[in-house]
Amino acid sequence: LTIGEGKCHGMSGSRPIKTCWMRLPSFRSMGDGLKGRFDTAALVMMKSTDLELPAHRNDVAPHRVPRRDRYRFQVGPHNPDHKSPGIKDLVYLEPSPGFCEKNPRLGLPGTHRR
Repeated sequence: LTIGEGKCHGMSGSRPIKTCWMRLPSFRSMGDGLKGRFDTAALVMMKSTDLELPAHRNDVAPHRVPRRDRYRFQVGPHNPDHKSPGIKDLVYLEPSPGFCEKNPRLGLPGTHRR
């Protein structure tokens, strides 16, 4: 998400020196990129075998997942006909409730007719 930028300086006729640096893109292009990823986010399910802990752990806190393994779980597409998400794709495990519609079960008053 960074952009390479540079500037040449030095006396004309001599060998110029180029100084380069990285900068962030404009806020608009960052927002457009994130919106594009949001619009193409994929519904996935987590494989249950990834949640199991090793049986023979001799730790002080055997219920904790080691830090190095905390985010090492596999997700697959909810629909087997779809391809698995890529490393930069946004994914979600369950759809968000529609906050505009009234939903008494979730305690959402909705926003229509306000």
